[in-house]
Amino acid sequence: QVQLVESGGGLVQAGGSLRLSCAASGHTASTYRMGWFRQAPGKEREFVVSITRSGGNTYGADSLKGRFTISRDNARNTVYLQMNNLKSEDTAVYYCAATPLGLGSNFVYWGQGTLVTVSE
Repeated sequence: QVQLVESGGGLVQAGGSLRLSCAASGHTASTYRMGWFRQAPGKEREFVVSITRSGGNTYGADSLKGRFTISRDNARNTVYLQMNNLKSEDTAVYYCAATPLGLGSNFVYWGQGTLVTVSE
């Protein structure tokens, strides 16, 4: 089992950037496919982006391509979410997730989330 802890959230102005981190512990992160999800106030949680174990491939929501980028450093057991040109609609709690299963399977482990607030 892996434990996930997100950090890096906060308040940012529209048009700004923010980088979230997700530190994995309890198991080697490189054995997990990792992803980021978000949940805006009053809305369901939605998929943002995921990355394969090696970091060689990423899969993102079409609406966020070009602004959100996922990366990972397996030596540090950490996954990152770089968010650029942030908009007010990006305000949400962002969750890191992990799964030992293959592409297309559900994520099994979840962090507690970190709040991102984008002001106009």
